[in-house]
Amino acid sequence: MEETIEVARSAQVPQQRGEQLPDTAVRYAKERHWDVFPGTWLEAEGGVERCSCGEPSCALPGAHPVREDWTNQATGSATVARRLWSKQPDSSILLPTGRTFDAIDVPETAGFLALARMERMDLALGPVTLTPCRRMQFFVLPGATAKTPDLVRKLGWPPASLDLRTLGEGDWVAAPPTRVGGRGAVQWVRKPTPANRWLPDTEELISPLAYACGRERRV
Repeated sequence: MEETIEVARSAQVPQQRGEQLPDTAVRYAKERHWDVFPGTWLEAEGGVERCSCGEPSCALPGAHPVREDWTNQATGSATVARRLWSKQPDSSILLPTGRTFDAIDVPETAGFLALARMERMDLALGPVTLTPCRRMQFFVLPGATAKTPDLVRKLGWPPASLDLRTLGEGDWVAAPPTRVGGRGAVQWVRKPTPANRWLPDTEELISPLAYACGRERRV
């Protein structure tokens, strides 16, 4: 299974271009009209990178909101984004969901399986990320959180039985090239391009995603 994942990763994850976090955050706001907000960052301490939040056992070091009221900080203005990152250029790039997009979050193994199936079905995809926590996130139109449970039931699965969740209003995703501690950086499996500016609806992707998650559950 591990070998299969690595083959899929090398075949399906494009080369990531090296960009600075502030420039990338500005580009997301300017080119994609995504809201962005700066999260925590990594600090070197005794030769070890730790989260700026100061919590030794931080689950997402350098890749989570700084403030509880982060929803008020998110901005779609490139000018404001540049100003925010000028205060701390190493801040992670976080994108609030439930605004211009929701995200369907699945395990890496299921994500690559579903992606191969979607390509065979010639489905139109939006951007897709791969996190160092071995999760894949498929960007879809807002509203996925409300629709997904019923859609999964119609496919014959109890929603709670699948490792598939949706991120909508009140949630967020970490965007490339944000790093998560020593685990690595978030990467694009499907980069944002002019061709995928129009996002798919949840109904278009849920069948291959649920199938892949169900197959992983049986392994």
